[in-house]
Amino acid sequence: MGVKTEERVHVRNPNTGSEALRIRRSVYDPVRLAILQALDSPDGLANAELRGEVEQRTSAELWEQHSVGWYTTSVKLDLEARELIAKSGSPQHLRLTDAGRRALSEEG
Repeated sequence: MGVKTEERVHVRNPNTGSEALRIRRSVYDPVRLAILQALDSPDGLANAELRGEVEQRTSAELWEQHSVGWYTTSVKLDLEARELIAKSGSPQHLRLTDAGRRALSEEG
């Protein structure tokens, strides 16, 4: 028998349209949920605050061997490409789209 490999998610980038990056599902899923939850308000959230929100909403053990900033940015870009979140303004402000609200409600 071979070694079992962990399932990975192909993440998209709205700036390049590529799916070259693959992230472990065990990291992608909690970061995705944390981002959707953090943006679940009528006002959304400033992009500068997103990393801290993700760190607060996920387990500390998740970040012992991973970079919270890198994963937050990678998953944020994927959610933008999937049109679950939208950005606007400068400095960048993030909000859930209608599709993002539906995705979040399906999590519960």
